[in-house]
Amino acid sequence: MKWLLDSVILIDHFNGIDRATRFIADEAGNIALSPITRAEVLTGFADDRVPLASGLLDRFPTLPVTAAEADLAASLRRSERWRLPDALQAAVARHNGLRLVTRNTRDFRPERHAFVTVPYTVEPRG
Repeated sequence: MKWLLDSVILIDHFNGIDRATRFIADEAGNIALSPITRAEVLTGFADDRVPLASGLLDRFPTLPVTAAEADLAASLRRSERWRLPDALQAAVARHNGLRLVTRNTRDFRPERHAFVTVPYTVEPRG
């Protein structure tokens, strides 16, 4: 495994963003998820559509949040002022030696956080 996918990448895929779909397809064997990503993605689906989303999510290992990761998340939350889900995402990635794949550059600036990868950007619609 190389990548921990943040929720936004999967949400982009389900919203038809080709670059997200390509990243997931190209890197499928190197991807893991956190329970946070799984919960955030599934929250966006109506009950009758959850099996569609689960079918994709089930293709990737979901890493547990252990006490060590929870402790690291608490430390990151204090130092970075991240919301708990973001701190847990970062902790799972760092503890497992994975790169966090996200578009959330507001919280996860790659120039500040070496464990962050931003594989593509999306132009604002308007």
